[in-house]
Amino acid sequence: MTVTAETTGPAPPVVRFAVTPDRYRHWRLDVDGAVATVTLRVDEHGGLVPGYELKLNSYDLGVDIELYDIVQRLRFEHPGVGAVVLTGGLERMFCAGANIRMLAQSTHAWKVNFCKFTNETRNGIEDATEHSGQTWIAALNGAAAGGGYELALACDQIVLVDDGSSAVSLPEVPLLGVLPGTGGLTRVVDKRHVRKDRADVFATRSEGFRGRTAVEWGLVDAAVPRDALDDEVARRAHEAAAASGRPPDATGVRLTPLDRQDEGDTIAYPYVSARIDRGRRRVEITVSGPPGAPPDEPVAQGAGYWPLAVTRALDDLILHLRTNEPGLGIWVLRTAGDPGRVLAYDAQLRERAGDWFVNEVRHYYKRTLKRLDVTSRSLIAVIEPGTAFAGLLAELALAADRQYMLEGVYEDRDPDADPATLVLTPANDGDFPMGNGLSRLRSRFWGHDWELDAARGRFGEPLDAAAAAELGLVTMALDDLDFEEELRIVLEERASLSSDALTGMEANHRFVGPETVETKIFGRLTAWQNWIFVRPNASGPDGALRRYGSGRTGDYDPERV
Repeated sequence: MTVTAETTGPAPPVVRFAVTPDRYRHWRLDVDGAVATVTLRVDEHGGLVPGYELKLNSYDLGVDIELYDIVQRLRFEHPGVGAVVLTGGLERMFCAGANIRMLAQSTHAWKVNFCKFTNETRNGIEDATEHSGQTWIAALNGAAAGGGYELALACDQIVLVDDGSSAVSLPEVPLLGVLPGTGGLTRVVDKRHVRKDRADVFATRSEGFRGRTAVEWGLVDAAVPRDALDDEVARRAHEAAAASGRPPDATGVRLTPLDRQDEGDTIAYPYVSARIDRGRRRVEITVSGPPGAPPDEPVAQGAGYWPLAVTRALDDLILHLRTNEPGLGIWVLRTAGDPGRVLAYDAQLRERAGDWFVNEVRHYYKRTLKRLDVTSRSLIAVIEPGTAFAGLLAELALAADRQYMLEGVYEDRDPDADPATLVLTPANDGDFPMGNGLSRLRSRFWGHDWELDAARGRFGEPLDAAAAAELGLVTMALDDLDFEEELRIVLEERASLSSDALTGMEANHRFVGPETVETKIFGRLTAWQNWIFVRPNASGPDGALRRYGSGRTGDYDPERV
């Protein structure tokens, strides 16, 4: 398994998010025609870091990294699969959820990033059902507790074995003094529409509910005897596969190992690079445009297809920086290349949206941008000569908290350069929606429809700094006398502010407008969980999380604050 954990004294592990099926330790993937079966059988001794055993099919970050890889490979490598059955490989046990001893020994940052990643993986399962025609069905062969039930909640259908003992439960509040960290509370009421008083009972009843009650309350879709479980799940899977629009005869695209080079403080992939400056607490990320025109048949290029190669690299880089470089609070986003070539790919993605492979690339890019949206770092876009913020790459500028654009050129450095431009296309108007269901362009102009309409009226037009500023598409446009000095001041000021306050501020500003299940999970739920994780009732020496398994309950301070 290419997930690695390296420790040097008390330093946190260095996590690699790249993994290949031949190195899976915890999951098995079987494909039979249009139905795939994903089986969880956790290696108890396969924890990502020392100090705990993964008993009862409990999981840690390493287990979830493998699951994320499976979700991706099913979408790209198995176009004929229209239904996915998720089940447990232990006797009478589906999944006991996140490993409690792992959580108890982890740093606060590790716990928060773990929950964030598991939420994103569950969202990816739901996205596969909604946008890829791969319906996920949970076959609960035994107990599903905590994160195990949350894993089932990500599926479109849940079938529970009715054997008199197997139950679904969310025991975090009564047993651990924390919240179900992977969207359980939200999905119970907003996705499965469990009545809120019943949801309250369920979330405070550690043993959960079995059989008929679980069905009646809407916690599962069906409860069947053990000898009927396989037939019931197979019936549902074949019905879902028959209704899917996945191409049964298409050849999948292999997700080949990433070409990533780490040299000192530089990380480089084809088309994406990152230069780390720890002294200034920032990283400069550059995304390069394509080397030529788009191919006639995108699928023929496989993993080398430029939008897919860029997306895979960005995805890996975001996860690496978020998990392994928590001190880099400022991400400076740049692009490079020919905007015209970027626009050609942008047009192809839109024109070929009905093609299964192009559809997967589009939604993968969407999910990666969403990962950027919920990353607790300050995002600053720099638009200067030689950049290619056009179409799908303009989304990176729109995702940023601020955008700084050079007016004209650097007279003393390259007076003959072409001035920077920003080009919007219909792709920026909804092809890659945020978690709130809005495009980043619409989110930018929330409540100002006339400004949104003005920007729409200039789609396809190269906008210089003056035009971009007039339309409200950049924070500031400056000439070369002031540009670099102003940018320096902005970045140094940002680095001097409280990281906690910046995280809260950015999260509030980025997600305007309506709430969705996603925004509730990453905003409301994650914010509360973040706070609860550091409270003595949970994580103090006498807190429930630390005392779990000792036979002693937590000592709670009863004061509500």
